[in-house]
Amino acid sequence: MDLSLILIQALNAVQYGLLLFLVASGLTLIFGVMGVINLAHGSFYMMGAYLAFSLAPLTGNLLATIIVGLVLSALIGGLLEWALFSHLYRRNHLQQVLLTYGLILIFESLRSSFIGDEVHSVPVPGWLDFSVPLGSVMAYPAYRLFMSVVCLLVALGLYLLIQRTRLGSQIRAGASNRDMVQILGINIDWVYRLVFALGVALAAFAGMINSPVTAVAPGMGTQMLIVSFVVVIVGGIGSVWGALVASQLIAFADTFGKVFVPDYAGMAIYVVMAIVLLWRPEGLFKS
Repeated sequence: MDLSLILIQALNAVQYGLLLFLVASGLTLIFGVMGVINLAHGSFYMMGAYLAFSLAPLTGNLLATIIVGLVLSALIGGLLEWALFSHLYRRNHLQQVLLTYGLILIFESLRSSFIGDEVHSVPVPGWLDFSVPLGSVMAYPAYRLFMSVVCLLVALGLYLLIQRTRLGSQIRAGASNRDMVQILGINIDWVYRLVFALGVALAAFAGMINSPVTAVAPGMGTQMLIVSFVVVIVGGIGSVWGALVASQLIAFADTFGKVFVPDYAGMAIYVVMAIVLLWRPEGLFKS
């Protein structure tokens, strides 16, 4: 295989892994801090993609679209936490699964009613609609490189938020002992609401930034949800650092599996998950 082609596939894997990290980090935050199994997380990714499709003609600018979409998705996340998820913290996981599965059906119904079942696309911003040469005959889309850089910056911001801020210390404390945090005078309900809003915003942001390079279509959140759960399990439930490492591992396995063994590529990520769990049943990293 040509070296340029290997480089392109490696860049694709890095970009896909960083996108997976955005979705999986929100999923692992919500479960690790709040103890909620959120099957509707893929729907938030889909919501972000459809927000990008709906807002792009109104704003005419990718940055403005993302800012408006992030505000809307965070508000939706906070509202859902207040109205629904705040009642689940002391209940068993079966009730959480039933509620979040119901949310999947509601989101799909709303999407079908207001936007329809057609496949849509979002245009690449004009200032990023070019390719970077790789060798003499190959080039790589600049927008995909832009996505990778933005995702890295978001990952860095998430690390600084959790590890270097007062809110981050409250989030980590709330994940360890909710009752003790309340005794210390911290409003843990607001901390949980912010965590859930952040998780929803991360998933929606992934959908928005990925919309110019993928089809905006019904059911697009389902596959992302499945792969994100694999990332969370491999990385270690509740570990954001684990989600970053596992997302790259899964992305490289999936991308190069499609190149070298296309007939069995669909199994690649599950083989990786099985190997990791046989070696470390708790995942690569503990929260």
